[in-house]
Amino acid sequence: MVLFLLLVLIAVILGIIGVAAEGLGYLLIIGIVVLVAGVAFAAVQGARRAKRHPLR
Repeated sequence: MVLFLLLVLIAVILGIIGVAAEGLGYLLIIGIVVLVAGVAFAAVQGARRAKRHPLR
């Protein structure tokens, strides 16, 4: 969970810098990629937990 929140925080910071600074649009793209990676990571972790403890 900490890793997910860290990835989201990094993505937001890179996105803000990419939008605010001219010529640094690639940072916005990197921020979006990091955000997608964080969401995918959280989804995989959630799927693992669901497999270990299924609800009956």
